[in-house]
Amino acid sequence: MNRTYRLILDCPDQVGIVTRAGEVITRNGGWINEAAHHSDEDSNWFFSRFEIQADSLPFGIEELRAQFAPLQQELNLNLRIIDTSAPKKVVLMASKGSHCLSDLLDRWQSGDLKCDIPCVISNHEDMRGLVEWYGIPFHCVTIDKEDKARGFAQVEQLVEEYQAECVVLARYMQILPQALCEKLRHKVINIHHSFLPSFIGAKPYHQASRRGVKLIGATCHYVTEQLDEGPIIDQDVVRVSHSDKVDDLVRLGKDVEKTVLARGLRAHLEDRILVHGNKTVIFN
Repeated sequence: MNRTYRLILDCPDQVGIVTRAGEVITRNGGWINEAAHHSDEDSNWFFSRFEIQADSLPFGIEELRAQFAPLQQELNLNLRIIDTSAPKKVVLMASKGSHCLSDLLDRWQSGDLKCDIPCVISNHEDMRGLVEWYGIPFHCVTIDKEDKARGFAQVEQLVEEYQAECVVLARYMQILPQALCEKLRHKVINIHHSFLPSFIGAKPYHQASRRGVKLIGATCHYVTEQLDEGPIIDQDVVRVSHSDKVDDLVRLGKDVEKTVLARGLRAHLEDRILVHGNKTVIFN
């Protein structure tokens, strides 16, 4: 993959943002591979993403940041510039269900997901053989319901040791403590097996079956201290009928879950997500 710099910004909406940001790039000979913009009328807020060919610039990323500093101050920009030559480190977490974890591992091995996976953390031993087959370190951290803080302290230590830039809950059936959610804000991605905001919490397929819905879905979202209420990244649905039992809903839902999670993670890895409040802007 060609090395690029990703320029991600948001700010109060005003005239000339795209032109002035583009001028900083082009006056230095920068080649823009991709550009996307969105203006939110309700909040009067502007969002933008540029992808710049790194070797088209006569300097490195630090000088590029310096070139943008005056504009950043003048326009009150929230600005990130990312070097794609350094893949993000993603720690995966799972419990006993294997479908989401195995799908992500396969996509990673085949190169569909451009990231490093330094380890997998689970609260059960079931996935050890699968993970180690891929040559990835596996850590089983028991979460004792009588003393959850001890287990999550170990989880947090592992995340820090592996310098994780993103944590993916691939059907990890434990609720992260509030302090960890705040520390890793917008860095923890979860897959919830319902079309949120419907059927929050445990056993959503059972809830859906009792309600008699005709569509079930899955939601990929960032984790916050409010259960299943973080900013939504991606969603999808599959049609069901009155003849489908709970086991049928679970079977049909698995395919949706792993697809939605993979799409959401890819968008995060490619820096296509901008969070504003509890909403997201996702650039294709």
